[in-house]
Amino acid sequence: MGGIVVGGITVDGVTVGGDDTQLLIARAYLSRVSEPACIPVWDLVRRCGPVAAAAAIRDGAVDRYVEAATQARRDSVDPVADLEAAERYGIELVVPESDRWPHFAFAALERTGLARAERYHHGERTPSESGELMPPLALWARGRLELASVGVRSAGIVGSRAATAYGEHVTAELGYGLATREVTVVSGGAYGIDAAAHRAALAAGGPTVLVSAGGLDRPYPPGNAALYERVAESGLLLSESPPGCAPQRRRFLTRNRLIAALSTGTVVVEAAARSGAMNTAKHCVGLGRPLMAVPGPVTSPMSAGCHTLLGRDAAPALLVTSSDDVLGVVGGVGEGPPPIRDCDPKLPAGDRRVALDQLDATARRVFEGLLVRRFARPDEIAARSGVSPLEVIRALPTLDLAGLLETGDAGYRVASRRRPG
Repeated sequence: MGGIVVGGITVDGVTVGGDDTQLLIARAYLSRVSEPACIPVWDLVRRCGPVAAAAAIRDGAVDRYVEAATQARRDSVDPVADLEAAERYGIELVVPESDRWPHFAFAALERTGLARAERYHHGERTPSESGELMPPLALWARGRLELASVGVRSAGIVGSRAATAYGEHVTAELGYGLATREVTVVSGGAYGIDAAAHRAALAAGGPTVLVSAGGLDRPYPPGNAALYERVAESGLLLSESPPGCAPQRRRFLTRNRLIAALSTGTVVVEAAARSGAMNTAKHCVGLGRPLMAVPGPVTSPMSAGCHTLLGRDAAPALLVTSSDDVLGVVGGVGEGPPPIRDCDPKLPAGDRRVALDQLDATARRVFEGLLVRRFARPDEIAARSGVSPLEVIRALPTLDLAGLLETGDAGYRVASRRRPG
């Protein structure tokens, strides 16, 4: 990753002069002076620009809401020291004015942020305990993956820190399968499901993004420090907090919105009824992104949250059980589960049942109208199956694709390897 030089400090892109230097120092200042996703500060920056907003905060020339959010730190923040510390750890500052900013991924956050600012100006000033859907003021990044492309083809995989063996197994299958298909795996670097997702993507040699709740020089949990290093070598570490910031409970909740925003869709593998993963799911729905969940044992409290997401009336999660299912949501047109799962040809009866289970009702009736030994014309198949000749003609390509029929000069019959007995 290249960099802007600020007094000998590598930051973001190319070597520049005074105006851009002021911009980066202002963004570094703003990223520390208030907590992430602070409505009044983000709104001030939106209206005045980062340089003017930083100067107004430092001078105390702001309204009482911005002052309340920044007064405790405004005189002690040293943005140049933060940039120097970032350089020592190989961390860069990426700002919204840069072409490396994930504009595509954050488009939904911009929309929800503007809507929240509008409600703020109409008197709704109490911040949400679960975190506000506001864009970050800047991002501190370390790694090789191109940030601007994240969110185009990516999947968030989140879940319980106290994951079960079942949850970790499913996560490994999902993460590995998606990474082999060049889907970026996004998660939060915690123990349990998060770590399993990152490790699976790394094992597949695929891209992964770890979004931290604290400064990138302070991996959390410390036991995952080696995982942070592995992600930095081939993927990307991200945080909206500058170096030295400790992860705090509220920062986890605000961090979760970034996981949702950087993901084309998010999968909850295991989650208790009240958990950080459920908070990420809430942000996912708030951003209008697809939400998926993996069902688990009904006796497991670690799957209670997933079952709640799957069963609720409003915005239920999509049920997924494999990387193919997830790819069908976050991938391109035509990706996802194959139309028919091919089984062992030595087991024709079982193979046939699997194939038939994936057909619609009309196609199954047409199959039942096929003869086993003799070829039949569509009108004869229609008479035997009780559907119209037009419906037979429409169903024949599906049955052919499933390998359920054979074609001859005299018509159609059941494929030899699909015959029972």
